[in-house]
Amino acid sequence: MTPHASPHTDPLVLYGQAFDSRLLLGSARYPSPAVLEAAVRRARPAMVTASLRRQGSNPAESGSGFWELLRRLEVPVLPNTAGCHSVQEAVATAQMARELFDTPWIKLELIGDDYTLQPDTLNLVAAADRLIRDGFQVLPYCTEDLVLCQRLVDVGCQAVMPWAAPIGTGRGPANPYAMQMLRERLDVTMLVDAGLGRPSHACQVMEWGYDGVLLNTAVALAQDPVAMAAAFAGAVSAGRAAHQAGAMSAQDAAQPSTPVLGTPFWHHAHA
Repeated sequence: MTPHASPHTDPLVLYGQAFDSRLLLGSARYPSPAVLEAAVRRARPAMVTASLRRQGSNPAESGSGFWELLRRLEVPVLPNTAGCHSVQEAVATAQMARELFDTPWIKLELIGDDYTLQPDTLNLVAAADRLIRDGFQVLPYCTEDLVLCQRLVDVGCQAVMPWAAPIGTGRGPANPYAMQMLRERLDVTMLVDAGLGRPSHACQVMEWGYDGVLLNTAVALAQDPVAMAAAFAGAVSAGRAAHQAGAMSAQDAAQPSTPVLGTPFWHHAHA
């Protein structure tokens, strides 16, 4: 197992805590606990998400062995409120998760539509407000709506996690304009959560300036989840590096990469 680089020169900062990786991984739908463990060890994510409500729906996620696996990985656990449909349900689930995992971190999911699993944008801010007042460090799963994200920041969220596309679709950024505008307008940590299917998608949103990505299905359902976890980790790093380097502006016309000055060089050889 490769240790995290230390000191890290470009950490992901969430609620004042620095993380070496800008990739977060989900723990559901892997073929087996062994594959999940290998994928996490290969990618070395900042956090691994775990759901109280959905735990046990897959043999790879059931039983005390699953919890022991999470502890053995020595990666911070990010509990989530997956499957919750009301503010009270989400708050109660978060409180149980805090007791079980002994952590103030919570990924807030409040589902408004069971078909698309779109967040309940009308009640999400109220749920985030209650959890923050209760001492949680909230990472809200939301849409790319600018006003919604601003309201989440207003109630105390130090980071937001807009989707790229509906959960599990793997379609990549469905609304690039809105996602790029959101990144430009809000000066807050933002991680893209849901809808990414390929490493190129992760690289693209990182090039736009997003601070990290959270993945589950794209890795868990790959033909080789371990190799895919490594591919996404590399893509996230490459996208971050490209953003910091500053990409050239797109041009309307072709531009020669080598300036043309006078006659070709081989003519000079015969002069």
